[in-house]
Amino acid sequence: MNEPVAELGYEAARDQLAEVVKMLEQGGLDLDHSLALWERGEELAKRCEEHLAGARARVEKALSHAEDEGDPR
Repeated sequence: MNEPVAELGYEAARDQLAEVVKMLEQGGLDLDHSLALWERGEELAKRCEEHLAGARARVEKALSHAEDEGDPR
């Protein structure tokens, strides 16, 4: 879980985010570790949203292109 968040693909970021949430929910961590995990979780969530926004844009572009060509999809 030490790799830079910016280098993670969607699945890796999502899986790490789930692990961070699990660790925070279990509790028993000191404040500094909890805060560090929370910050990492925020970064991971943002990265997931970036990937989803990119995928959404690609789908919209493909649909628009298909409509421009008269493809009834």
